[in-house]
Amino acid sequence: MASQMPAPAPAAGLREAKKQETRQLISDHATRLFIAQGFERTTIAEIAAAARVAKKTVTNYFARKEDLALDHQEEFATSLARAVAARRPGESALAALRRAFADAVAAQDPVAGFSGQEFARMVADSPTLTTCLQGLHEQREHHLAQALAEATGAEPDDITVQTAAGLLGTVQRVLFHRTQTLTLAGRPGDEIARVIAAEAAQAFSLLEPALSDYATA
Repeated sequence: MASQMPAPAPAAGLREAKKQETRQLISDHATRLFIAQGFERTTIAEIAAAARVAKKTVTNYFARKEDLALDHQEEFATSLARAVAARRPGESALAALRRAFADAVAAQDPVAGFSGQEFARMVADSPTLTTCLQGLHEQREHHLAQALAEATGAEPDDITVQTAAGLLGTVQRVLFHRTQTLTLAGRPGDEIARVIAAEAAQAFSLLEPALSDYATA
């Protein structure tokens, strides 16, 4: 029997792969420049020159300069809501978020704050990026409130939903900043993970009396 040659990849798939490759190339060069000379001092023109693309190409892929540095914004903003939506049968929102955070710490996921010292310093030294990160924490809490409302059949502006989202979001925010602080202090990732895992257990336990049965699947 004659062997069959694999069918060529569709043109649309090749175009999408090329777009992703270009996006990653631009992001990598931008991050390198931001770390080397600071976010505020780096221009879009410098990034375009380093990536060997037109300045317009950079802005087509990244609408804002901040998007070049913090390029996982959607994943971050929706992470808590997705954890609640994926909770297991009989699992509360608190338990699901606690489990998801433990998994993120074990994997040293950047969404949990594991970014490396150079990147963390770049963000901390930039007023623009610091403000952007604060906004992402607020977006994450907003998405969490929507997920909790859907889980409980309440309105998103319900006081219980808002309070629960605020408490759960605050614990996540505190632990994120704690991870960043340890990173800036030069502590190795494995050590940070051990410290944060223990502190997260304490932090989430504080919410157990109020939220242990809330939004149970």
